[in-house]
Amino acid sequence: MNLDKYLDVAPEIRAALAAGKPVVALESTILSHGMPYPQNLAFAARVEQVIRDEGAVPATMAIIDGRMKAGLTGAELERMCKAEGVAKVSRRDLPILLAEGGTGATTVASTMILASLAGVRIFATGGIGGVHRGAQETMDISADLQELAHTPVAVVCAGAKMILDIGLTLEYLETMGVPVLGLDTDDFPSFYCRKSGFGVDYNAKTPADAARVAKTKWDLGLIGGLLIGNPVPEEYAMDFDEMTAVIDRALAAARDAGVRGKDTTPFLLAHIVEYTGGRSLATNIELACHNARMAARIAVEYAKL
Repeated sequence: MNLDKYLDVAPEIRAALAAGKPVVALESTILSHGMPYPQNLAFAARVEQVIRDEGAVPATMAIIDGRMKAGLTGAELERMCKAEGVAKVSRRDLPILLAEGGTGATTVASTMILASLAGVRIFATGGIGGVHRGAQETMDISADLQELAHTPVAVVCAGAKMILDIGLTLEYLETMGVPVLGLDTDDFPSFYCRKSGFGVDYNAKTPADAARVAKTKWDLGLIGGLLIGNPVPEEYAMDFDEMTAVIDRALAAARDAGVRGKDTTPFLLAHIVEYTGGRSLATNIELACHNARMAARIAVEYAKL
């Protein structure tokens, strides 16, 4: 397969990978579809610097003018943040967007694909998608879960978003053979909150522990990735009962508005920001930076192996 036809790997990232140095993938949907401009641009700079401060190289993924990009220039990053004519791209959208020469921001699933194609094994995001509430009737299940089952990338996140059915999400991952680790926690985090009431498969006390599990899985030739739950720092965590009430209210608003499919998550997150007076967005930013920090530490340990 001639990837050069479709994929551009930034020179810094190409050199780091060739030298066996740690690299951390970042998504672009959080920039284009998760935050307003120019707040998203400041966030992008901050999260990349967090990774550099830990001794790793950041690789933000995107599709620009029909090219997959592993690592963005300053101008490309700004273009993604301004989000003019930028689609939201998951696995199913990739071939269409590339064939048509389009521009799009990568979700968890498509970021995993680009990272894997570029040779990046560790990826930091906010929270993963999963099984939506009521999926028994709607079959609304995020492509993130299938990607974790098939693509060899370790995803560091603050758990699954609370708008989801977390119990069913973890059941699905178990069926797909995806190890779910907690970073120094026995309890799977729930994005805004440090706990969900559901356990993890393994408490990785240190980044080195998580790196060893990832290396062992891939050494065995087992397909797919790993999910590493990293709880939001205590000082930024939100109250579980309060957030449960807020999310129930947002879900009711989505039902009343007839929102479905991939429009559901952006709709719910926007309403959650409104209902919490902006506190949820501040938590979102802090947990994303914390995930980047821990992903960089895992990448550093993984590079040593």
